Amino acid sequence: MTEKTHSTKYEFKAEVKKLLDILVHSLYTSREIFLRELISNASDALDKIRFESNKGTDIADNDLQLEIKIEFDDKKKILTITDTGIGMTRDEVITNIGTIAKSGTEEFVKLVSEAKDYANNIIGRFGVGFYSVFMVAKEVIIRTKSFKKDEPAIEWKSDGLGDYEISELSDKIKRGTQIEILLKDDASEFAEKWRLEQTIKKHSSFISFPIFIGKEKINTISAIWREPKSSVTKEKYTEFYKFLTYDNNEPMDIIHKSVDAPIQFNALLFIPSKSFEYFWMDRENYGLDLYVRRVLIQHKNKDLLPEYLSFVKGVVDSEDLPLNISRETLQENVVFSKISSSVTSTVLSHLTDKAKNDKDGYEKFWKEHNRVFKLGYSDFINHEKYSELLRFNSSTCNDKDELISLADYVTRFKEDQKEIFYLSGPNRDSILSDPHLEIFKKKGLEVLFMFDPIDEFVVSSIRKYKDYEFKSVLNADLKKLEKIKDSQVADNKVDELSRDDEKHLSSLLSKMKLILGDKVVEVRLSKRLVDSPSCLVSEGDEMSAAMQKILKMANQNVETQKRIMEINQNHSLIRNLLKVYKTNVDDEFIQQVTEQLYESSLLQEGNLEDPHELVKRINVMLEKSSDWYCKVKNIS
Repeated sequence: MTEKTHSTKYEFKAEVKKLLDILVHSLYTSREIFLRELISNASDALDKIRFESNKGTDIADNDLQLEIKIEFDDKKKILTITDTGIGMTRDEVITNIGTIAKSGTEEFVKLVSEAKDYANNIIGRFGVGFYSVFMVAKEVIIRTKSFKKDEPAIEWKSDGLGDYEISELSDKIKRGTQIEILLKDDASEFAEKWRLEQTIKKHSSFISFPIFIGKEKINTISAIWREPKSSVTKEKYTEFYKFLTYDNNEPMDIIHKSVDAPIQFNALLFIPSKSFEYFWMDRENYGLDLYVRRVLIQHKNKDLLPEYLSFVKGVVDSEDLPLNISRETLQENVVFSKISSSVTSTVLSHLTDKAKNDKDGYEKFWKEHNRVFKLGYSDFINHEKYSELLRFNSSTCNDKDELISLADYVTRFKEDQKEIFYLSGPNRDSILSDPHLEIFKKKGLEVLFMFDPIDEFVVSSIRKYKDYEFKSVLNADLKKLEKIKDSQVADNKVDELSRDDEKHLSSLLSKMKLILGDKVVEVRLSKRLVDSPSCLVSEGDEMSAAMQKILKMANQNVETQKRIMEINQNHSLIRNLLKVYKTNVDDEFIQQVTEQLYESSLLQEGNLEDPHELVKRINVMLEKSSDWYCKVKNIS
C-alpha cells in the first residue's frame, strides 16, 4: 500500500465539470480513442525525457528504459498504463490534469454539446485528450514522479464527477507516470488483451517507443517512413506494404519522401502491381493513412490525394499538424492543404519520370491503373502533368496493345494540321472499319483510338493539349482536311459520272431522303468516304454517338440528334443503285438498299435499337442473291 501525505481536494473548474458530464453521460461510437490519447501522452513524455537526457540534464532514474507498459486485470476490471517519461511535479499535475490549460475549452464544450458524435474526431484538439479516459472509467488514479530529483511523487485521483484529490506519496517510485483505470461495467472489454492489442495496432502501431502488454511487445513494425531511404531495404518496404494493404504481391513502385520546409512531413507511398478496382465496386475504399507524429489520426484519408490517384496506397506523417485535428478542420487547414498539394505533385512527378525513363514499366502501370487515372480530367491545377501522362492506341500503332503519348502524336503532325483527331469505338478492329476514318487514311492523318467509354469524356473535358484542340473525326472540318495532301492513291479508279448521271444521282438522293423521312435531316454526297457506300454524320460539333451512350448510361436525358446520311458516289453499290433508279424510280430494291444502308450505319456506331428489321431484310436479299447466283452458275 502506497503511503500518502498532504492530501488536498480540489473542485474542477466549471467548464471542466460540464465537459466531464458530457463525456460520462454520452455514448460514443469510438470509445477506444481514450487509449490512443493516453499512449500519445506517454509517447510525448518519453520524447521530453529523451530531449532532457540529450541536453545533459541531471535526471532521476537515468538508467530506466524508455517504454510504455500496459497491464490489465479482467476480473477487477482494472487497466494500468505506465511510462518512464518525464513525469510531473505537483504544480504540473494541477496545470495539466486538474484544469484544461489550452485555450478553446468553451468552444469544445459548445461543439460537443450541440453535436455529440463530433467529439470522436476532436477529443484532444483543445487539450482535453486525457479527459477522454472518463468515457470508460469509474475512477482514475495517476501516480507520477518528475525527472527532477528533489520533487516528490504525486498521486491524482478522481471519479470525474466534479472534484479531484492530490496527494504526495511518501514511498519512493521510479520516474514516469502510471495511470490506473477502474473501468465501467460496459467498458470491461478494455481489460482484455485482444481488445487492447486491436486498438493499439489500429492507432499506435508506429509509436517510436516500445509498447508492451504484459511482457509482449505490440508495436513490432517500425515507422520506416521516418527512416532515411538509404537505410531501408526493398524487403523492408515490401513487408510494410503487405502489412498495410494485405496484398500478397510486391508493389509496382515505392515512393519515399521526406520534406523539411516549408512544412515538415514524411510520406511512404506505393503503387500496387495489380489494380484493386473490380468493375468499379467498393469505390469508397481508398485513401492514405494520416499520422501526426506517428499517431494514426485518420485511416484512409480521401483528401490527401485526388480521386484519380486513389490507386496509391501508403501513409503520410506530419510534424506540423495539431494532434487529433478534426476532419472538418483538416479540410480547411492550410498546412494540410500544402501537404496534400505536395503529395499529389510527388506522385505525378514520379509517374512523369517513369514515363520518360521506363517506357515498358509505365505501360504496365497504364494498363493496370488507367481507368482510375483518367478521372484526373478535372484536376486543372495539374492539367499539364496529367495530359503528358495520358496514353492512347492510334491508327499508327502496330496492334491494339501499343500505346502512344500526346507528345508522340504531335511530332507526327502533317503540314497544315492544327488539331488532334480521335475516334471512339469498342475495339481497334471496329474503329479501323469505321467509314469516318477513310478520309484520314487517305490523308495519312493519325487518329487516336478511344476504346474506353470515358476516353472521349476526358478529351472533351481537357479540350486542348498545348495549343492543339481535340477534334472528333465525326466533327472534323472537311474543308481543312481537303487542304492536306493525300498520302494514299485510290486502288480502284472509278469513271467520272456523266452529266446525265449526275442529274439522276441528285434525284436518287432526294428519293432516299423521301424513303428515310424524318430519320435524317439530309441525304448528300460524301467527301470523306473512300471504300464504304455510306455513313451517318452529325452537323457541326454535336455530341458523338459514343458520348450519347455514356450519358445515357449515367441516366442523363439526351435528346435524339438528327443525322445526315452521306453517300459515296464512287462505290459500286451506289453506281448499281443509280442504274436501277434510272430504269425504275419506284423499284422496291431502292427502298430496301436505302433502309439497309441507314440501319447498317446505326448498327456500326452501336445505336441500332432494334435489329430485327435489318436481319429480316438481309435474309430476303440473301435469298434473292442466292437465286441469282444459281442462275449465273447454272446450278439446278
